[in-house]
Amino acid sequence: MNLIFALLLLVPLPSHAETTDWRTEVAREAANLQRLNTLIVVHEGSEVVALDLKSAGLDTPTNIKSLSKTVLAALVGIGIEKGVFKGTDQPAVETLGNRVPVSATEGVERITLGHLLSLQAGLQRTSGRHYGPWVNSDNWVHHVLTRPFVDNPGGRMLYSTGSSHLLSAALTESAGRSTLALAREWLGEPLDITFPAWGRDPQGIYFGGNNMLLSPRDLAKIGELYRNKGRMGDQRLFPENWVRESWTGRGKSAYTDDPYGYGWFQRPLAGKMGYYGRGYGGQVLYVMPSLELTIVMTSDPTPPSPGSAYLRRQFQLIEDHIIPAVGQ
Repeated sequence: MNLIFALLLLVPLPSHAETTDWRTEVAREAANLQRLNTLIVVHEGSEVVALDLKSAGLDTPTNIKSLSKTVLAALVGIGIEKGVFKGTDQPAVETLGNRVPVSATEGVERITLGHLLSLQAGLQRTSGRHYGPWVNSDNWVHHVLTRPFVDNPGGRMLYSTGSSHLLSAALTESAGRSTLALAREWLGEPLDITFPAWGRDPQGIYFGGNNMLLSPRDLAKIGELYRNKGRMGDQRLFPENWVRESWTGRGKSAYTDDPYGYGWFQRPLAGKMGYYGRGYGGQVLYVMPSLELTIVMTSDPTPPSPGSAYLRRQFQLIEDHIIPAVGQ
């Protein structure tokens, strides 16, 4: 626990003693989450809690797993703003060019970019038990586009990282540059975020929707960008309506029943609406606009997954100890 309290001392504290008390309590509760590596709380634009529980490094890139989908959605929003894409109603096949196989499943032309963002493509999932065959295939884009339909486009939310990977392929094809290069230019430069290279498919397309590497503090900058409605300082990276669209629930998670928009789930805590992205093992980015609050948690990403019970404990930490303190 000495490390925890040493880190708390690095964060400037207001003078009243109550603030010190709640941060100490948060540190104690966070230490009880054995998989938790880091916790960052940004309130009203200032970092008020910065815990590095396992010496993982608050500025050290870590695998954010499927929280990558939230970051990828931001890139798509910027791509629309820059004219790389026409909008979320654009058919995905238009953005993929000759990457669409001749053997593509009949009807894939009905799938829009919006359907991919909200995981409502309707195609058989490439996550869960279908994940291994997909990532072991010789062409990930072809594999996704040749899956059978199990629902109509725009129907059920079918959690499928293959849908997100099609967005990375669309960015690469339509912009003529890699997803990594776009991430570094569109988000990295204006937000001072470091994007190390991450994994690619056999055709060289950066994995869309998994295995991005970002530091906890850089994740907090993504959260703050959305909390500030697409602005960071005097720069606007995407329109305010992109945040509204991203935070509008469409399908629902089969695991939590939380509504899902474009890379973000909805989850109210303590009676106030919040929005979050998540990744395997307990990677969480949570934003509550009404309290000007952004929270990042990174956890041990190695299997086995702690599942939804651990996610509930993470939310309980926010609801019981962080929100009451900053909401006073």
